[in-house]
Amino acid sequence: MKKLTAILFYIFITLGFLTGCQKEAPVQTGNTEENIVINDEKTEKEVNDRTDETNTYTNLCIPTYITRVDDCYFIVDCYHNQVIYHDNLTDPLEQWKVMVDGLSRPHTMASDGVVYLIDDTENHKIIVMQKRMNDYGENYFEITQEFSDIGTRPHYIIYHEESNTFYAWSSMTGEMYLFQREVDATEVELAEVRKIDQLMGVYVRSFTIVDDAIYFVSGQQKILKAQLSDLEIVAEYPVIPEIAGMAQISLIGDYYYVTVSTDVSGSQDYKTILRADSLESLATGEFDVLYDLFGCDGTPYNITHFDGHFYLAEHRISNCRIWQFDVNNNEIENITKIY
Repeated sequence: MKKLTAILFYIFITLGFLTGCQKEAPVQTGNTEENIVINDEKTEKEVNDRTDETNTYTNLCIPTYITRVDDCYFIVDCYHNQVIYHDNLTDPLEQWKVMVDGLSRPHTMASDGVVYLIDDTENHKIIVMQKRMNDYGENYFEITQEFSDIGTRPHYIIYHEESNTFYAWSSMTGEMYLFQREVDATEVELAEVRKIDQLMGVYVRSFTIVDDAIYFVSGQQKILKAQLSDLEIVAEYPVIPEIAGMAQISLIGDYYYVTVSTDVSGSQDYKTILRADSLESLATGEFDVLYDLFGCDGTPYNITHFDGHFYLAEHRISNCRIWQFDVNNNEIENITKIY
C-alpha cells in the first residue's frame, strides 16, 4: 500500500512540473515579419472599380435642360431616357458620361452640391443621386433614394438655396412637393406637399421663383402668380390663345422671356420664343418674337444660366440643339450653337 502511494505521488509531481514548464504563445503586437500569421485561405479586399458608362449617342433626343453643378455640366436627354455629364461643353457628346439611364422621359435636374434630384416624369418619381469615388479616384453617380407617386408626371424641379428646399412640380395635379436635407445629412426628406386646386388636371409645365413669389406658366390661358410661402394665388395674367401652352418664363434684365410649346389647343405649330416688358402685355400680343433671331425651327424649351451665359434647349427636330447666348443691356448677343 505504501509503495502504491509513493508511485502515485511521483506521477503527480512529474505532471505538475511538465505543465509548469510549457511556454506561453507569443502575443501578436504588430504587423512585423516575425509575427505575421499566414493562413492557407487569404481574404482579399474587394476593390471598388465602379465607373459610369460613356454616352453612346452622337446626338441629343429632346434635350430639355442643361445646367452646371460644381465642375460638371449636365444635360437631361429626355427621349434617350438619360442624364449625361461632362467637364466641358466643347467635347463631342460621345465623350460624355451617363449619370443615369433607364428613366422614362426625365425633364429636369437640380442639386444643392451634395444630392442630385431628377424628375422621372412618366414613372411619376423623383430619384435622388450622390456622387461617389472609386478606389482609383474616379467619380461616379449612384441612386440613393427614390420617391414614388409624386403626383402625375413631375415635370420641373429646382433647388431654392434661400430656403434649402427642392421644389418639384407635378405637372397635371397642381401639386408642389417640397424636399429638404439637413445640413449634415445625405438623406432627403419629403417635407411638405402644397396644392393649387384650380390647376388640378391642367398641364402646367414649369414655374419660376422671383423673390417671395412663384409664377406658373400658362396651361389654361393664364399665368398664375402665388405666394411662395403657401401657394396662395395673388394675381392672374391672361394670355392670348396662340401662346397658351407655355414651357417656361425667365426674367432676364427688364424682360420676361417666354418659351412656348403649343397654342391653347395643343398644336405645336405655334412653338416660339418671345419676350415682353410686362406680363400684362401677353394678353394683347405686345411682345417681341425671337424665334428667327435664334434660328430656331424646333421647340424652344427651358432657359438656364451659368458661367455668365444663358442656355436654351431646343427640340422636336431631327437635330436637337442647345444654344448659348448673352444679354447685355437687354440686347441679345453672341448666339452660338454648342450642341
